[in-house]
Amino acid sequence: MAQQSTSLGSVRWLQIQSASDLDLRSQLEELIPEQQECLKKLKTDYGKVQLGNITADMVIGGMRGIIGLLWETSLLDPDEGIRFRGLSIPECQKLLPAVNPGGQPLPEGLLWLLLTGKVPSKEQVDALSKELSSRSSIPDHVYKAIDALPLSAHPMTQFTTGVMALQVQSEFQKAYENGISKAKFWEPTYEDSLNLIAQVPVVASYIYRRTYKNGQVVAANKSLDYGANFSHMLGFDDPQMLELMRLYLTIHSDHEGGNVSAHTAHLVASALSDPYLSFGAALNGLAGPLHGLANQEVLLWIKSVVEECGENITTEHLKDYVWKTLKSGKVVPGFGHGVLRKTDPRYTCQREFALKHLPDDPLFKLVSKLYEVVPPILTELGKVKNPWPNVDAHSGVLLNHFGLKEARYYTVLFGVSRSMGICSQLIWDRALGLPLERPKSVTMEWLENHFKKVSA
Repeated sequence: MAQQSTSLGSVRWLQIQSASDLDLRSQLEELIPEQQECLKKLKTDYGKVQLGNITADMVIGGMRGIIGLLWETSLLDPDEGIRFRGLSIPECQKLLPAVNPGGQPLPEGLLWLLLTGKVPSKEQVDALSKELSSRSSIPDHVYKAIDALPLSAHPMTQFTTGVMALQVQSEFQKAYENGISKAKFWEPTYEDSLNLIAQVPVVASYIYRRTYKNGQVVAANKSLDYGANFSHMLGFDDPQMLELMRLYLTIHSDHEGGNVSAHTAHLVASALSDPYLSFGAALNGLAGPLHGLANQEVLLWIKSVVEECGENITTEHLKDYVWKTLKSGKVVPGFGHGVLRKTDPRYTCQREFALKHLPDDPLFKLVSKLYEVVPPILTELGKVKNPWPNVDAHSGVLLNHFGLKEARYYTVLFGVSRSMGICSQLIWDRALGLPLERPKSVTMEWLENHFKKVSA
């Protein structure tokens, strides 16, 4: 039954499926030829149409705002926030299948949506959940590679190492070496991608138990869904924590193609590197403090507020602390965004979760005060285009409440989630035959000479 009739650069339409076909790959086999024809027509009809003007600020500012990538799985609007195949986060929460009535959406459902543009039935999500579980075994050499690192190694370093160790099983690399036709590139990419998505929670949970729980590994429970099983392997079985993990993995999965991790994966994959190599590169970008590592920095900063001022800090004292942070040349982590110009919807849905499940948590109350205090101060500074909180401003407090207190680990959770968006797009990159990415760079001298000619 059709829920929306929309075409926002996504796959054909959005609908709740009642089809009996439970196989995700067969869905793609039907959709890919249609989308290949659509892209061919776009290139033929509009290939020479300009999409905007590039300024020197964009060139110097890290290509900020330049429309330069095709990314089918999600689109980020500065005011509305992220839409997954045209669906907002509240719409995903309403339409995607859940374990409990009115509960958080299953990440497997979002994966189906990202790949097909269709809202799956509960039966299709359950089938995908079983398929991912069947693909989740990890070769021993992966654990040995991780164990070769010192326990002091950052969890993201361990995570990237684990993903790179998985690469030796790449189906795409084998197929390419055997001379596979370009038209079939998407098929081994699909196999690698689903294997990778299935395996990263196992690798990630091993790293957590190795680093923080004396190596006491928790075995998988294959009767659980993707998000719940990940939480279980980490060592957290509170039903509310299982719901939080489903929510976390869903909302962090994709954020269009221009962010560092997504763009890195797309760039590396454009050289026909396999999904493991591409995702490993993405994780290295995600580990940077201006990207995924920010969720670690937020909780550490909030705890520094509590350590210095106490949990019951007044609004006035909190304002003083914020000003102290800014005047010391630092930023208030968790506020602002490169694209968004309003409160991040991913922040909002986490806040709603907290209001429902942990309204009296002291750190949540502090986060709520920061929501009142920080935006007016940043607005007063006059240098910030977006003073509102982003997704990182809230996630750490929720995880901390349920016992996952190790902030250095938080970016690994982000990475597990982001595997779904990155790999979904990578499959479509191969299916659509997208080319090697090769933007043009220029020197400062070139810019100066160019503008001298223009102004002459």
